Amino acid sequence: MARVGLLGGTFNPPHIAHLVCAQEALVGLRLDRVLLVPAGVPPHKEVEADPGVAHRVAMCEAAVAGDDRLGVSRADAERSEPAYTVELLRAVSAAAPGDELSFIVGGDMAYTLPTWRDPEELLALARLAVAEREGVRRTDIAERLAGLAGAAERVDFFDMPRLDVSSSLLRRRAAAGGPLRYLVPDAVAAYIAREHLYTAPQRRSDGTRLSLGGNA
Repeated sequence: MARVGLLGGTFNPPHIAHLVCAQEALVGLRLDRVLLVPAGVPPHKEVEADPGVAHRVAMCEAAVAGDDRLGVSRADAERSEPAYTVELLRAVSAAAPGDELSFIVGGDMAYTLPTWRDPEELLALARLAVAEREGVRRTDIAERLAGLAGAAERVDFFDMPRLDVSSSLLRRRAAAGGPLRYLVPDAVAAYIAREHLYTAPQRRSDGTRLSLGGNA
């Protein structure tokens, strides 16, 4: 049985904070591997300045290349419809029933777990791996989740250093011609440059412009 961490996100683009989070979860929780799970069609918000899921998957694969501890799952990227986290975990669990899954989130997201779709089933399908950072305390999260079946036994915490890097910042830097080196892996910077991503306003299939702003 492998202990596998799943780190979901739009990864638009993936950057050093994503990789540090994956590494700290792997080491801190003694996981065997962590997989980045690029979102296909997020259920709650549109992907800002989306170059397309194929590019986001390719950037994730470039980001983890050469590190056998990390990988990429296409479980969400290959879906044509929006998937809630519990639906994603059902699919991953069915495909690898022998693995013990840990779903990696930040403290702020963990605090909102009771509002997610089927949170108790989610905890049955995967352990919740919570990155501890400033702002949301472990005791606050434990109290918030106390009413959910399995929360006392299925929630793990690991330390995460503060890194103020965001995908939206990197998209703006790329659009302005600024350097991305040291903020993303070299292979991701090379991919963005080669494919001319984020250097001009992205457009939807209907021709309307997508903003380069927003959070990711």
